[in-house]
Amino acid sequence: MNLSPVLISLKTASAAILATFFTGLLAAGLVARIRRREWKMILDGILTLPLVLPPTVAGFFLLYIFGVRGPVGKFFLDFFSVKIAFSWGATALASTAISFPLMYRSARGALEQVDPNLVYAGRTLGMSEWAIFRKVSLPTAMPGIASGAVLAFARGLGEFGATAMIAGNIAGKTRTLPLAIYSAVAAGDMETAYGYVLVIVLVSFIIVALMNYFTILETNPRPPRLPRSPRPSPPEPPEEGAGG
Repeated sequence: MNLSPVLISLKTASAAILATFFTGLLAAGLVARIRRREWKMILDGILTLPLVLPPTVAGFFLLYIFGVRGPVGKFFLDFFSVKIAFSWGATALASTAISFPLMYRSARGALEQVDPNLVYAGRTLGMSEWAIFRKVSLPTAMPGIASGAVLAFARGLGEFGATAMIAGNIAGKTRTLPLAIYSAVAAGDMETAYGYVLVIVLVSFIIVALMNYFTILETNPRPPRLPRSPRPSPPEPPEEGAGG
């Protein structure tokens, strides 16, 4: 069994989760701070759209934007001589676009469930908003965020439709595990297909175990450590002989 699809899939999913973790966390923090419901619904709908679109439709939009004739793809080709479509970068781009909504939704839900009393307590103690986010909100929401990251990694690992549209099925370059299974079945090589399926099943079991672990942590969170308020200094003893 050729292991290149396994390595390509793991490398692609790893690159996707690195991109979606920080962008999804940033987007979740920004949306969670919006007070107007209309703006929040519109922005949330745009960021969640790749989750509800068929993967081939999402891949079509990516191909339209990043293809050799697309606005972004043509710019990179003309000025940097870099072709995005039908390259390994396109597989990472497709996995990132498809897995981003899962990371964003999980991070937003975890941040919105942080007890507001903890935030108020941090402000009372004189902490800045960034310090409150870093020391209070983020540690409290981290189990939910980590669970979303694991789920996004799994989604990026199993992406098929968008990857086929923008990256193709090039052996040793863009052929991920799902595409390798499809190619093996189409060629009648069921033994190879069984091997690839077994790899995905094993990875999926590990992902499920990690998600269950983070779910347990989320239901039993540890309270964040708030800085202690300065204790008042004890009063100085009266001087001897005074007041008499």
